[in-house]
Amino acid sequence: MSAQKDSWVSSFSFLLFCASSIPTWGSARLLQELSPQEYFSSLQAGRASLAYFSHNVFPGAQPFLEQIENSVEALQDYGISVVKVNCPKEDISRYCGKENAIRKAYLFRGNILIREFPTDALFDVNSIVANVLFALLFNEVKYVETLADLQNIENGLKGRSNMVFAYVPATGTAEHRAVMEAAFVYGTVHQFVLTTEATLLKDTGSDEPDVSSAQLLFCHCQRTTDLAQPCRRTAMEQALTLLNIHRHLKLMGAPLVTEVAEDPEKVSTVHLQLGLPLVFILSQKETYEADRRTAEFVAWQLLGKAGVALLSRDLVDLNVLLRSNVALKSPDEGVPIKYLVLEDTDEVITLVEDKNKVEQIQEDEEEEEEDEGEKENNNQDIQDDEVVEAVSRDKKRELPLEQILVLTEESFYSALSEAVQAVVLFYASWEAVSLAMLRSYTEVADHLKGTPGLLLSRVNCWDWPGICTKENVTQFPTIKIYEKGERSVMYNGMWGTEELTSFIMLSRVPCPLKLATIEEAEGYLRGEFPSELSSYHHTSLLGVFSTATSEAREAFEEAGNILSGHVTMGMYFEDDALALSRKYLVSPPALLLVRSGGQSVEGIALSKQSAQDMVRMIRYELLDVFPEITVQNLPRYLQLRKPFLILFSDGDIGQMESKEMLKLAKGRPQQAFVACWLNLKKTPVGRGVLRVYFATMPSLPLLVWVNLHAGGQVFKFPSEQSITEMNILSWLEKLKAGLEIPISTLSEEDWKPPLPAYDFLQMMETAVPELPLHASRRRGDTPEQRPPKSPGGDAAIPEEPTQVTKTEKVGSPGRDLRGTAPRLAAREKQGKRHSEL
Repeated sequence: MSAQKDSWVSSFSFLLFCASSIPTWGSARLLQELSPQEYFSSLQAGRASLAYFSHNVFPGAQPFLEQIENSVEALQDYGISVVKVNCPKEDISRYCGKENAIRKAYLFRGNILIREFPTDALFDVNSIVANVLFALLFNEVKYVETLADLQNIENGLKGRSNMVFAYVPATGTAEHRAVMEAAFVYGTVHQFVLTTEATLLKDTGSDEPDVSSAQLLFCHCQRTTDLAQPCRRTAMEQALTLLNIHRHLKLMGAPLVTEVAEDPEKVSTVHLQLGLPLVFILSQKETYEADRRTAEFVAWQLLGKAGVALLSRDLVDLNVLLRSNVALKSPDEGVPIKYLVLEDTDEVITLVEDKNKVEQIQEDEEEEEEDEGEKENNNQDIQDDEVVEAVSRDKKRELPLEQILVLTEESFYSALSEAVQAVVLFYASWEAVSLAMLRSYTEVADHLKGTPGLLLSRVNCWDWPGICTKENVTQFPTIKIYEKGERSVMYNGMWGTEELTSFIMLSRVPCPLKLATIEEAEGYLRGEFPSELSSYHHTSLLGVFSTATSEAREAFEEAGNILSGHVTMGMYFEDDALALSRKYLVSPPALLLVRSGGQSVEGIALSKQSAQDMVRMIRYELLDVFPEITVQNLPRYLQLRKPFLILFSDGDIGQMESKEMLKLAKGRPQQAFVACWLNLKKTPVGRGVLRVYFATMPSLPLLVWVNLHAGGQVFKFPSEQSITEMNILSWLEKLKAGLEIPISTLSEEDWKPPLPAYDFLQMMETAVPELPLHASRRRGDTPEQRPPKSPGGDAAIPEEPTQVTKTEKVGSPGRDLRGTAPRLAAREKQGKRHSEL
């Protein structure tokens, strides 16, 4: 019903405007001339009429009569008749008999006198129409002189109806007439309030208003229910004409934000129909609530200037760049929709207010694309080509992200508190390494699907910088594991699926795990306990302590907290701990170790060590005696800063070579070098390493000595000799004596990445946990310590202004665009912003 009424009001007001614009040819013929008796007998109940009682002998009335004749048709459009009443000379009635009566015009409704007008107040058509309608619409249009009167009316309307507040410098003007004609049409929909007081205009919040010009404010009181909160006001920036008022009220009555689920080219709103552009905020289901608030914020800023629509990418298949976050549709036919990438809401507002800004943004984006194209053609000089190229190659491949919950500022802390264990990936949607990590993360989610009590989630720091700041995220990507929303552990391992899956599962088990019986301890060493880890290959460590070794036990417990997720650690300190340790030929405190895939139990004595010393000792014991070097484990061995004795093989090494190299590696405790091997089929990057060492690709297998940390000299084991422990030791003695000549010497120049942000080796070198890297929030922290969440989204964003007041003139900072909007730091120039796959 309201829609039909609004449509009727719109059509009626438009016809009214057209009718009022028709030239008044022959209007003199429409002016009725009646005698007093004929006039009063013709009055009908409820019908309004304007009468002028005239004597033919009064010559000064001629200019007024001309204006009355010109206003006949305009007043008839509102159902008001205009009559000239010719008074006989002998008539001495109230309206004809007195001399001053003929200097007035009278407004009747039926036979009831409504108002007397001095003829000098009705000096032209505008003044006649304005004053007559003002008198008739005394309920629809309130006249106020003070701010208190205006506030009383406003408070009475809150939660019920909107208000149209108009200021005119004087009554009887064209602007006054326009307001009255609008009130005649819309007076039953909105409460109209009029003033001629310039001081009241200033008190409403207008900063240095032009009191010589009429102004109109639409007050959104229907949305305001709090009496203490003033109604938000939207000023009409155009001249005060009937058509502009009608246009402004139509815009104020339109939905603040239109939700779109169809092709934007087919969308038509009242804004487009009235010649205004339409701004689309591109959204996605994960950030719908925040995008909706952003769209509403933009809509309030652009109210009366442009329409705002929320376009969901999930419902509409858009053939545009994934990183585009704003679209602009022109009201002009044939103009294509422009899809843009903007930083914040300030840019959206500028986009509408400055038409040249659209072309400028598009030119900047085209230049950026060209620059990035050149960078991709020469990526060896610019970026780490393998990671970025891999992301770029698969950028159109859609990732299965359904099992990974998207967290926002509203849902972050509540989601963590509800989950027994929550894994959170903090990433930036424009950054290549983050996107590469996101692929592995989806595979982890698939592996761990259905794990009870486990929540896998993600936070796009480009959209939610406030969360990432509070959680002390300083690099991308970062993974943290939260236990019941309290203690968090940062993951510093490799970004591969297997490594991350193992870390998450190992983190689910207490570290160290306290064992109650010898049977549990024996089952733990066999890999049978805890049962949830039985399918995962991992190294198990068991600390055995007597009642007299409490200091070592405390250090072991602290070391377990630090190494949580990287290794399983059990602890046995019951009364029969001595019997368990004697079985493995050690005395408490002792460490029992079973390597991944191994059967034998190694016993290691523990001295009075600190937690830091114990962590370093455990890290060293976790290293394989004769490891196969891979991309994943290389950083662990590089951290030892020892020379490498590497056996390169094109496939698995022979049984004899393996036996001899293992004897060599075990031959001396705390070996001064790392004996290892590298399978070129599993780790093809080794071929590139050999090309650096040799001019041509050598025959395999090949034993090489290289000291990366001192001199960089590369020595080749004689190919004519068999690889045995004795031959290798003899050759090493010659190396030590300086009797061998290096086949090559590596450059002393650092092998640095082209850009610091792509220093992946440095990231990998921090893979082994250190003391400062665990537990960013410890158990016992109270929820009250967290900064309160802002209902408007980002905590850094101030609450939206409620009206056009003096305090608002300071200006509100631009809001971040959420959803697909790439923004982390305001206006800061970043590298190529990749879109979320």
